[in-house]
Amino acid sequence: MAQSLLDQLRAMTIVVADTGDIQAIEAFTPRDATTNPSLITAAAQMPQYQDIVDRTLMEARAEKGFDAPAETVASLAFQRLAVAFGKKILEIIPGRVSTEVDARLSFDTDATVSTAHYLISEYEKAGISRDRILIKIAATWEGIRAAELLEREGIHCNLTLLFGLHQAIACAEAGVTLISPFVGRILDWYKKSTGRDHYPAPEDPGVLSVTEIYNYYKKFGYSTEVMGASFRNIGEITELAGCDLLTISPALLQELAETEADLPRKLDPATAATLEIERIAMDKDTFDRMHAADPMASQKLAEGIEGFSKALVSLETLLKNRLARLEGEETLSHAADDIFHVYDLDGDGFITREEWAGSDAVFDALDVNRDGKITPQEMAAGLGAAYHHHDLVAAG
Repeated sequence: MAQSLLDQLRAMTIVVADTGDIQAIEAFTPRDATTNPSLITAAAQMPQYQDIVDRTLMEARAEKGFDAPAETVASLAFQRLAVAFGKKILEIIPGRVSTEVDARLSFDTDATVSTAHYLISEYEKAGISRDRILIKIAATWEGIRAAELLEREGIHCNLTLLFGLHQAIACAEAGVTLISPFVGRILDWYKKSTGRDHYPAPEDPGVLSVTEIYNYYKKFGYSTEVMGASFRNIGEITELAGCDLLTISPALLQELAETEADLPRKLDPATAATLEIERIAMDKDTFDRMHAADPMASQKLAEGIEGFSKALVSLETLLKNRLARLEGEETLSHAADDIFHVYDLDGDGFITREEWAGSDAVFDALDVNRDGKITPQEMAAGLGAAYHHHDLVAAG
């Protein structure tokens, strides 16, 4: 009997759901799951999660006091909401959930450590062991140093926005639990920089990057796990069959589940052990030099931090507007319009995938007609808002 690509993939790779949607996680039953502000923003707009959002907002208001600015309450509510969704996800999956540190702290080691301590304390107050949590941190030099300190305390980390071998080596030498190299975003950069509109899956620059990192880790016996992320098509996924983990959007999980074909293993520790690979000693000077010499990695890391930060600003905007409604203020919310203009960098009335720079899974969910652009109408519909004469009014 023929097997689906998804079933075969699960036999050699841990499949992680790249979504904050509880129903999608229930449908695909991955071992692990990951969330971030843009995924939480999408989930928070779904009617079935409104009670979680409202309860979290009012708890944050009570903690901060009724004279505290809405911005302060929304910032606390984001962290609490990340944990609230994380707790619900952990009721479904057997493994771990990744919870993200504010991307605006990506170059602040101490603040990253402090935020991680807070997130872990919130999970532990709920009776959830830190072994089931991955703290998600951008793979800057400062973020990697924060992860090194946290790992020594038994707090496991997922280093994200990883585009270069230098980042991967620094993470492995810091004892990081897991890294998330971004396959699709690497492809995006090469397509734009070369003008080439298509790469066969075996030649995909993102696939080649993850393959290089995987082989380096296995060659030198690092325990850090490699979790490929940010996929544009199932060809990228099948070329990485055998990778430690892959985090995949619901749409691509569905495509894998519906496709029957033979899936050979492409990445294997035994093969990696036979390769001739030069070991690189990593310190800050080497990291900085390799980062500066890699325009793709340096540009995509900067863009990714900016995009994740914008996603958090968008979520906080939604939370502030919802808090105002819960507190009975007469306010007209332009949340969807605000978010649209944050991402429409060139003001042409469309958000392209490159402008979006947030979660690929959320972009795919908002891009209803799959034309590679998000219109104001699609943004409004995706955020549960009404579109009237170019005014986007959040419906709540």
